[in-house]
Amino acid sequence: MSQTLDIGVRPPTPDERLTRRSPLARLLGRPEIGSLGGAIVIYAFFFAVAEPFRGLDALATILYAASTLGIPAVGVALLMIGGEFDLSAGVAVTSSALVASMLAFQLTANLWAGIGVSLLVALGVGALNGYLVVRTGIHSFLVTLSTFLMLQGLNLAVTKIVTGNVASPNISDMAGFESARAFFASEWDVGGVSLRISVLWWLLFVAVATWTLLRTRVGNWIFSVGGAAPSARAVGVPVRGVKIGLFMTVGFTCWFTGMNLLFSFNTVQSGEGVGNEFRYIIAAVIGGCLLTGGYGSAMGAAIGAFIFGMATQGIVYAGWNPDWFFFFLGAMLLFATLFNLWVRRRTEASR
Repeated sequence: MSQTLDIGVRPPTPDERLTRRSPLARLLGRPEIGSLGGAIVIYAFFFAVAEPFRGLDALATILYAASTLGIPAVGVALLMIGGEFDLSAGVAVTSSALVASMLAFQLTANLWAGIGVSLLVALGVGALNGYLVVRTGIHSFLVTLSTFLMLQGLNLAVTKIVTGNVASPNISDMAGFESARAFFASEWDVGGVSLRISVLWWLLFVAVATWTLLRTRVGNWIFSVGGAAPSARAVGVPVRGVKIGLFMTVGFTCWFTGMNLLFSFNTVQSGEGVGNEFRYIIAAVIGGCLLTGGYGSAMGAAIGAFIFGMATQGIVYAGWNPDWFFFFLGAMLLFATLFNLWVRRRTEASR
């Protein structure tokens, strides 16, 4: 009799209200929350110690500096969420600008022709990186390090062969310059403050990337590929296609930044861009992306880029030695890494 009763007794169903996470826990679980808090503190600090930092013109300068870093950082953040790295991103920006300018100049063609070919080259390099990673199984760190070295060598060697020096020719008098500059590098006067169009492009890219990650199936694929690629493949996620697409996305953002660089200064130094790949990665990490993949946000990477912009300009406005920037950069990276690890552990423990 007792056995029958024991078999028929069901364990109590847990109250759904007890399994739900509180709004505060959900807020702390957002990848960008740490970088947002850091950005507020850093802005308040420089606002207090550097009087030139307080003006709207200073804010416009900070936003421009952040946008030139933030546009490729969006692509790098998506790639890191997908579980890969791209160390060639810094020199790829310069490569894109060099291809567009030198090709159009040497062929005496409209600049838009050079821009189009440059886009195809940037996407091709991204696709090659992705294909080599997924086909060979070699870690993306090594594949893109090789690409970085090759692009750096090509930038220097080919530019010297074609132009006879280390810079691309001045393109300001070529056909298509004005329209291309208006699209990639124009300036608007807003309340007496000059605002660069790259800031608007940056915000648009961040919005599109955020929507893709949080509202589309592709976004779910990116998180799943970065978090557990074998499991994602087992449920039908096209892992190889996603990874190649992410590398091509990095190529696109680098190309766009290269066009902004070219049409802002009319010429490009072939040795530029070395080291910027680490800044893109650091901006993504400060923004909440984990080096192990599967976690992060495009909005966090944008905040990380904004922190970079505040640091570079704030140190100048405060009259400090610019060498302090590197100390600040290392401290922010360490803090962001530790904070992201703490948030991730708290999030996993609360599930």
